Amino acid sequence: MVVSRQTLLDSRFPSVICAPILTRGHGFSTQVSVGIDEGLKHESWILCDNLVSVRKFELTSFVGSLSPSKTSELDRALKMALALD
Repeated sequence: MVVSRQTLLDSRFPSVICAPILTRGHGFSTQVSVGIDEGLKHESWILCDNLVSVRKFELTSFVGSLSPSKTSELDRALKMALALD
């Protein structure tokens, strides 16, 4: 899941920040459940404690998107993972 802001995506900067999506989660406040409604093939979890830098050229396929409510959940999980107010 790309979590970088659109300005960075549109820039010439070569990489973006992503949160991995895995099929197993532990229900932590830093994890967000996603699945078929978001365009995935099965239930999975966005893991905000495992943020990684990914080179843009490696992002080749659009899989899905988040609803406004899931985006709010992701925002809260990222704030928890980064200890932001």
